[in-house]
Amino acid sequence: MNPIVKAFFDETTNTASYVVREPDGSHCAIVDSVLDYDPSSGRTSTNSADEIVSYVRENDLQVDWLLETHAHADHLSAAPYLKRQLGGKTGIGEHICEVQKTFSQLFNLESDFVADGSQFDHLFGDAETFAIGDLSVITMHTPGHTPACISYVSGDTAFIGDTLFMPDYGTARADFPGGDARVMYQSIQKLLTLPDHTRLFLCHDYKATGREEYQWQTTVEQQRHNNIHIGKNSTVEDFISMRTNRDSTLSMPTLLLPAVQVNIRAGELPPAESNGVTYLKIPVNQL
Repeated sequence: MNPIVKAFFDETTNTASYVVREPDGSHCAIVDSVLDYDPSSGRTSTNSADEIVSYVRENDLQVDWLLETHAHADHLSAAPYLKRQLGGKTGIGEHICEVQKTFSQLFNLESDFVADGSQFDHLFGDAETFAIGDLSVITMHTPGHTPACISYVSGDTAFIGDTLFMPDYGTARADFPGGDARVMYQSIQKLLTLPDHTRLFLCHDYKATGREEYQWQTTVEQQRHNNIHIGKNSTVEDFISMRTNRDSTLSMPTLLLPAVQVNIRAGELPPAESNGVTYLKIPVNQL
C-alpha cells in the first residue's frame, strides 16, 4: 500500500511540508509543518499552516500524527497549532533527548525544562512500525545532520528530512552541534538500500545553480547515480572532506536560534514570563 502525498512548499524557509494519506481511507499524517516567523519583529503567523488545515478539512481527513524528521534549525514547527485545529499526536525520533540536552545548556533554559522528550506524544525508535489508518510506516534512524534525524518509510515512499537534498544540490550540512559527517554518510548509505523506485520526499530545496523550479521529490535511483556529493566512487573519507570544507563556508541559518529553542519543545513557545510575554533567547558569541 503506497501513500498519497500532498506537498506544501514555504519559499521563505525553503521548507517542504507534507500531508500523507492512506490511499483508500481518510486517515493522514502531517510531516514537518511550518509556523511563520518574522525575525525582525518577533511575530508569528499561521498562513503556511492554514493551507494545510484547509486541505485536510476540504478532503475530510482525520489527522493521526504530526511528525517531525528532526528538530529543525531553519523554521519553527506548527505542530501545536495544527494539533489544536486538527488533532493528532506529535512524534519525533527518540534521540531528540540528546538534542534537547545540548541546546538546553546553550540557551540556559528554565530549571524545570526536562530533556527527556516528554514534550512530544511519542518518541520513535529505529525500525519501529506504526500506522496511519491502514497505512503501515516504519522508521529509519538517519543521524548525521542532527543526532535525532529520523526518516519515515511507507510503501514506495520515504520522508527523509535534511539528510539528502535534490541530486543537483547534494547533501545537508553536518556541522551543527551533534552533527557528524561520517555518521551522515552511513545514514545515506542506509537510505540507498531502499528499492530504486522509492520516492524520497525532502524537507528543503534551495534550487541548484541553473535550475529554475523548486523540487522536493526524487528517487533512490536518482540519488545513487546523480547526487553530486555521493557519486558512485565517493568514499566516506571523500565525503567527510567535502562536507567539512563546504560546511566551513556556510553561514548559520537565519532562524536557527529561535527555531531550535522552540522545536525542542515540540513547537511550543517558551513559557511566558512574569509580565505575560514570551521571550526567545539569543546566546551571544556561542555559535
